[in-house]
Order: sequence, then C-alpha cells, then structure tokens
Amino acid sequence: MDRETRLKRLHFRAHHRGTKEADLLIGGFFDAHGAGWSEAEMALFEELLEEQDVDIMAWAMDTQVPPARYEGSILAALKVLNYVPVAQ
Repeated sequence: MDRETRLKRLHFRAHHRGTKEADLLIGGFFDAHGAGWSEAEMALFEELLEEQDVDIMAWAMDTQVPPARYEGSILAALKVLNYVPVAQ
C-alpha cells in the first residue's frame, strides 16, 4: 500500500473509534503528527489502533502504564495532549 493510501486509512481509523472522546484524542493526535511519521512509526500507530480506546486514553493521560512496545516518540507525543481541540 502506498504512503498516501496508508495515511488515509490511518486517518479514518483514528477518527472513527466509537466514542467522541476517543475520536478527538486519537484522531486529533493523528492530525497533528501523522503526516510526518516514518514507516516504522506508522506501523506502530497501526498496532496501537488495535488496542482498546480506554487503554489508549489512559496511557495518554498517564493513568496507566503502557506496554513497553509503545514506549518512544509516538507515546511521548500522545501524552502531551495539546492536539485535542477544546470548545469554548
């Protein structure tokens, strides 16, 4: 699959999680960072998308310890939480 198609697929999967909160967190994260990812980072994000939303959100908010395989640049960026739009 070419890079553009893969990114479109990841965009869809990140924005259609099942709850509005997960869509904002995971979709917003993808929108902020996805375009600049390497092939390895895209593969790791694809793997992350297989996890339960509540777990991903807990890892992002640092309320649960993530599996060691996710430690690194993607999880560090996910924890910053500055990519989630806040309605005023």
